Amino acid sequence: MKIGYACKTIGVPNTGTKRCLMKNASEERLLEIIDHNLNSLENTLDYAYKNEIGMFRICSELIPFGSSPVNRIHWWDVYKGRFIQIGDKIKQYGIRVSMHPGQYTVLNSKNDEVAAKAAYDLCYHARVLDSLMLGPEHKIVLHVGGIYNNRKRSMERFITNYKLLDDSIRSRLVIENDDKCYCIKDVLNISENIHIPVIYDYLHDIVNPGTDKKSHAEWILACKKTWTKQDGIQKIHYSQQAPGKSAGSHSETIDIDKFLSFYNSIKSNNVDIMLEVKDKNLSAVKCIRAIKK
Repeated sequence: MKIGYACKTIGVPNTGTKRCLMKNASEERLLEIIDHNLNSLENTLDYAYKNEIGMFRICSELIPFGSSPVNRIHWWDVYKGRFIQIGDKIKQYGIRVSMHPGQYTVLNSKNDEVAAKAAYDLCYHARVLDSLMLGPEHKIVLHVGGIYNNRKRSMERFITNYKLLDDSIRSRLVIENDDKCYCIKDVLNISENIHIPVIYDYLHDIVNPGTDKKSHAEWILACKKTWTKQDGIQKIHYSQQAPGKSAGSHSETIDIDKFLSFYNSIKSNNVDIMLEVKDKNLSAVKCIRAIKK
């Protein structure tokens, strides 16, 4: 069982991701930022390995404007050697990485242009992982998208658009339940049709449980059936509700007693746990230390 965190590393020098405004996105500036971000990624991996952190979600902004025509650089060629070097380190360290496109990557959009842009964005994410020379167990996580007043048709539209994606994307793509639109049962129904792995999100299931009432352990077991040997070990997302915040808001830190209660209820299943929490690596280290004998 690996435990990891997403994107940002707290309190560790030279691990931050740089960005820039579109108006400042000259070729020189973009090359400078890409070089910096790749160095930060390598430093993050070194930190993770030293602290027994087994998973890390790479920030989508690793390559600024990676899926936008603003960035005309063939970065996968320019930095080919650098990507291979970092990928070798990921494999050497045994760290499992992933990526998670943002809220504007909506594959099931009714707007064809938005759906096409989502497919292009997924192509960018797949190219990052391909450039690192990593296997399909290193995943791209995606939400199903919107409902658009018709859940059934919107789910069918996701399935249709998914089938149009390149194999390089489909081999990495996994879908998860969200806190507003698609509960875990909905996502499993989609998976039955296109045989895509499903990530169970613990907090999202609490906020948006749907009508089928099952324990988190039962849902995790149901999702496990969607993962093949090629996909690697089943992944789940774990977060806790932030007190006083809107439903689904992630907590500042992980309450270790609550986490241990959850962990003890599922530890017989071989799953990897991605923590979604504001203090990132600090909670990851805390959880890893707490489950060690």
